[in-house]
Amino acid sequence: MKRPPRSLFIILGIAVVAVVAWRVFRTKQVALPDLQTMAVKRGDVFASISATGTLEPEEVVDIGAQVTGQILSFGNDTAGKTVDYGSQVAAGSLLAKIDDSLYAINKKQTEAQLQQAQSAVLSAEAGLVQNKAKLEQARAQFNQAKKDWERAEKLGPSDSLSRSAFDTYQGVYDAARANVAAAEAACEVATAQIATSKASVMQAQAAIQLADRNLGYCTILSPVTGLVIDRRVDVGQTVVSNMSASSLFLLAKDLQKMEVWVAVNEADIGSIHAGQAVTFTVDTFPGSTFQGRVNKVRLNATMSQNVVTYTVEINTDNADGKLLPYLTASVKFEIDHQQNVLTVPNAALRWRPADKQLAPGVENPFNPKSGTKDAKEGGKAADRKKGRSSVLWVRDPSKQNCVKPVKVRTGISDGVVTEVTPLAEDTVLEDVEVVVGESREGEGAPATETTNPFAPKFPSRGPRR
Repeated sequence: MKRPPRSLFIILGIAVVAVVAWRVFRTKQVALPDLQTMAVKRGDVFASISATGTLEPEEVVDIGAQVTGQILSFGNDTAGKTVDYGSQVAAGSLLAKIDDSLYAINKKQTEAQLQQAQSAVLSAEAGLVQNKAKLEQARAQFNQAKKDWERAEKLGPSDSLSRSAFDTYQGVYDAARANVAAAEAACEVATAQIATSKASVMQAQAAIQLADRNLGYCTILSPVTGLVIDRRVDVGQTVVSNMSASSLFLLAKDLQKMEVWVAVNEADIGSIHAGQAVTFTVDTFPGSTFQGRVNKVRLNATMSQNVVTYTVEINTDNADGKLLPYLTASVKFEIDHQQNVLTVPNAALRWRPADKQLAPGVENPFNPKSGTKDAKEGGKAADRKKGRSSVLWVRDPSKQNCVKPVKVRTGISDGVVTEVTPLAEDTVLEDVEVVVGESREGEGAPATETTNPFAPKFPSRGPRR
């Protein structure tokens, strides 16, 4: 039997390879991933800035001790109970009593010093009276001696007046004059002693006032009506007051009005202004949303790890008393608000098709060869800013899992959905299904489910055995 020519086998081999290659190529062309879609819906969009803050009472009074001593007892609140955490106290009511025995002794010592100073004043005044009397006596003696000396001076030493008598009159005159000067100096000394004693009296009186004030500091009274947030001492504890007053109680005047102190990044602070509407939540009430308004933006910025933040004060009403001081608040500042507008999930604006997923005759606007601005930016977030053009992708009815573009202009975004407006006036977007992602083989997620592109991807556990 004659064998077939070798060229026939070569031709058959080439044909088999061509058939297999064609099947593989055809399979790749057909096996496009299933598309996930969501409908364009009308709704409200709130553009906001998110930040974290802390609830603070509007006005807090830190009550301290200005003296050193042991806490003997606490006072009573408006309900008649001992002052403690959460007690409601009235202005002027007793909060705590500090041991005042040392300050009472000090006051008695200052009172004794005052009595001594007052006695010294009386003694000095009596001495001044005596010295004035001696001065008058010295002056009288001086006047008499002066007259005798003047007569003796006229006569001079003669037969009528001996030399010794003349010298005697002169000596008496000089002594009388010296006695007057001495008496005048004694009066001046007595006057100075009176002034010194009176100064000692004033010093003793000031010491008594200081002792009274220290005694008063031993009784801690509430300066305002409010609620005790913190009690920082116990009975028997010794309070030591040095350069600054020791803190005993932290008192909030009114918890029905509270503030939220929020640290806002410098990139967002330009969008914050007084009177701006704010919403916030707290973890302890996960189903409740609270309202507030910006009161002020503090200008004393802080820097941490090269990040500059400003503190924003937000006023909020707490008439029901639900909010507690120092809770952590998740705050949203309302920047813009649009009602009843077309919205799409942000995933729809981020999704980009592969070239094989394009419908026949459709050019990819993000292809670098197109030279468009969209292509140059590669579909980055810059295209999805407010007022920028972008593209949504819808299914092409002529071919399964192929898409065609719909150009839109984006509006505000709340981080989940974005406002969109079709660029073509005759384009109807409402209820149109737009592509938000792809369903990969083995994924059990439904076609309408969207995934967060920034969420971590966990490895599959594999099939259960």
